This record gives sequence, C-alpha cells and structure tokens, in this order.
Amino acid sequence: MTQTPRTPSVDDPFAAARFDFRAPVPDAADLGRVHFLAIGGAGMSGVARIMLARGIRVTGSDAKDVPVLKALESEGAGVWVGFHAGHQERADAIVMSSSIRDDNIELVAARERGVPVLHRAQGLAALMQGRRPVAVAGANGKTTTTSMLTVALQGCGLDPSFAVGGELAKHGTNAHDGSDDVFVVEADESDGSFVVYRPEVAIVTNVQPDHLDFYSNFTVVQAAYDAFVDTIRPGGLLVTCADDAGAVALAERARATGTRVVTYGFDPSSDVVLGDHQQDGVTASVTLLDEGTERRMTLGVPGRHNALNAAAAYAAAVHGLGQNPDRVLSGLASFTGTRRRFEPKGEARGVVVVDDYAHNAGKVAAVVETAKSLVGDTGRLLVVFQPHLYSRTRDFAAELGAGLSPADVVVLMDVYAAREDPVPGVSGRLVADAVTAARPEVEVHYVPSWSEVAGRVARLARPGDLVLTVGAGDVTMIGPEVLRILEEGAP
Repeated sequence: MTQTPRTPSVDDPFAAARFDFRAPVPDAADLGRVHFLAIGGAGMSGVARIMLARGIRVTGSDAKDVPVLKALESEGAGVWVGFHAGHQERADAIVMSSSIRDDNIELVAARERGVPVLHRAQGLAALMQGRRPVAVAGANGKTTTTSMLTVALQGCGLDPSFAVGGELAKHGTNAHDGSDDVFVVEADESDGSFVVYRPEVAIVTNVQPDHLDFYSNFTVVQAAYDAFVDTIRPGGLLVTCADDAGAVALAERARATGTRVVTYGFDPSSDVVLGDHQQDGVTASVTLLDEGTERRMTLGVPGRHNALNAAAAYAAAVHGLGQNPDRVLSGLASFTGTRRRFEPKGEARGVVVVDDYAHNAGKVAAVVETAKSLVGDTGRLLVVFQPHLYSRTRDFAAELGAGLSPADVVVLMDVYAAREDPVPGVSGRLVADAVTAARPEVEVHYVPSWSEVAGRVARLARPGDLVLTVGAGDVTMIGPEVLRILEEGAP
C-alpha cells in the first residue's frame, strides 16, 4: 500500500504520502493478528484499544517505555520497549504511525515477509466498517471538538465509539468501542490520512497554513481539504466555522458541488450563531441561536475558541445525527476537558500551573489569549513554550511569536524535533526574537537547556502568576517540576 513520494500539488495534494489513502480499507475482522509500530502514541494506542475490545490479537513495540504501554498490556496486548525484527514475526498485519521511518528494523522485516502494512488511519478506518463515521478535521481544535461531540452524544443516551488524540478527563481514555453505530474520530490532516474515513458527518474547524513540510504551500493544503470534503457520504453533512476565512471558502466550494453545509460561529451569517460570551473563571456561557430558537450554552472550559468547538459539536449532533438540541447542550455542559488541553497541574506558593498541547500559531494564540483573560489584576501570565518541529519553527516563527506576545513573561525552549532532523540555523531563538519583535516590552528568556527550564521558571514566578506550559513535546513535564521546586521552597 506504499507509493513513491512525489511533489504535492493542487492536482495531487497527497503525492508526498507514503501510503495510498484512496485504496480500499479492509475490515478489521479480516486482519488477523495485528502488530503496532509506535503503539504508545496517542493515536496508535487508541486504535489498539478498540481492536483489543473487538477481540483482535494485538502486539506492539515502542521506542520509549511510556505509561500507556502498561495500560495496553493490562487490556491484553503484548508490548515491547525497543524495536527488534522478531517482535513482528507472528503478525498478519502491521499498523504504523507516520513517525516510523522506512528503515525501522521491524518494518523492514515485515515487508520482507510480504505482510500488509497499514497506516494508523487505515487501521482505524478498518474498525469503522459498518458504522456511521463522524470525522473532525481542522488546523486547530480537533481534539477538543471530537471530545466534546463524544460527551454530547453520551449525554443524549448514546454509546458512540470514539478515537481521540487526547485522553478525555471524564473517562480517562482516548478510545472506546461503543455499542451504538456512531463512530467519532479525530481526523489528522498532517499527512493526508484524513481522506480514509468517508464520514457521514464531517466537521472542519478551520483551514489554515500548517504542515507545509508535507503539503508545500497553503494552496495545496486547501486542495487537501477539498478532497476530504469529497469523501463525505452521499446525503451527508459538512459542518464548518463561519469565523475562519479558510473554512468559509471551503464551505462555499462544498455547496457548489451539492454538499449540505451547516456553519457556526460568532459571525451573524452563521447557521448556528453564537453571542454574548461570558466567562467566570474556567466556566463560560454563550447564547446559541439555531433555526430561530435561542438557547444558553454553558461550558466548564474557558475561552471563545472552546465556545466555537462546542458549537461545532452541537451542529454535528443536532443537524448531522438528529439529536435533541437540549440534550446535546446538557451533555456539553458536562464536558470536563481533555488531557493537555488547558489542563490544571496544580498550585504552589500562590503560583498556578496549567499545561496545554498547543503547537501551531493559531492554537498558541488562542490558549495564550484565554490564559491572559484569567490572570488577575495583580498577577502575570508566564508562558513556557517549546516549539514543535524544525520546519514549523522555520516557517511560522513570526506567527508563533505574535501569538505568545500577550504574555508578560515568555520562556522559550529549544525545538522538539519529533520526527524531523535538525535544520541548520533553526532553534527556539527564532521564536524568542519574534516575540520581542511583536511586543518589545515582553520579558523573554531563551533557555535551550531542557534541564534548566523548570528552575528558571520557578525563580521567575511570583504569587498570583499563572504559569502556562505550551507545546506538543516533553514541555508537559516542566509544570510538575516547577511545582515541586516551589513547594520545596528552593530559590
């Protein structure tokens, strides 16, 4: 199912993909024993969990001994830390993440045996055969919107299957094999794999330039979203945000091809119109006008961006899946968040620490804006940011700097490489300089040594401050260490 990468274009936005995402997807029941490469990843572990729940025999390897490995083992998976050719020798199919390189010893051995190799999204799509898929895509807000929709449907009495790129705080898991036929999935656009799901209902929260290491330019990104919309099943629904220019353009193109579209947003032209956003600490409320009826939507998570995410979930549940509006709103009110999405980590010596997964410019701007609104008159917002990927840092340093600039103090870490090799001249310094350029009065510290960050932050913080750790890498470990240092009273 692999193909030779070519240069992405409007005619073929997925030319750089290592898999043919247009190829037919097998039924999961026909896969036999499945071996996962990088089974500990957020998306991979979710697919593995659902396969285990279906009675499929699952094994997997991961480079690191992450906590989820023990959880998967307790659920029946055979897991290994580290890669070895022998780990996959009894597998009938391989599921891998995009982070796995072609020279991975287990992947090489599997291909030599002629074993079918599926991308993570194809493995997930195999589990969706015979279900009613709902796919949530977009540059920002996918995980939260997917989680909100899942909780909203549960509030309506349904038991949907779901696979989310984060752990639902309410349920303590990132995936579930439900008893009803609705299957809610976070659809990742970063590698083109979001075209495999063929949803009955699709949500696109926004269309913005990102993942240019894969797509090459924004025009190709837009073409990829067009292709995603083209996969909506006949008679299905596209839900888009009227506050985002890229999503508005996508909606217009979709309507022109006959796709049914429902929009949401604070823009008065929306089909589902939001207004009068109010916030009291981490609790928020907003009016929601739908088909002439105004209701009040209450949320346990802060920020206008989360009100938009909730409106997307509402529109999909009501207009796409036919659920009762009041029950949907009741379900949304019970949403308690997703791990690493504005997740409180604790308080010590009057300093509150919150962690967030934001890693692109739009997400960073939204979470910093939300955090700034929660800081009291005497406190400050201190943001610790770890850039994610050399390519994203190179391409969007200015935008990331602007998004961070409302903070009072910014501590910049070095780049979290993830799947990429270092790029000469690209480091966290680029973003640090961009913050200063956007707003010179911000106190900026560039701390390239990971081990020095927590101590520096603890020395900078003072009572009344909100410390926000931000990024998709191991910056999430900084917050607890800051709290420990503060609790011990270290200077």
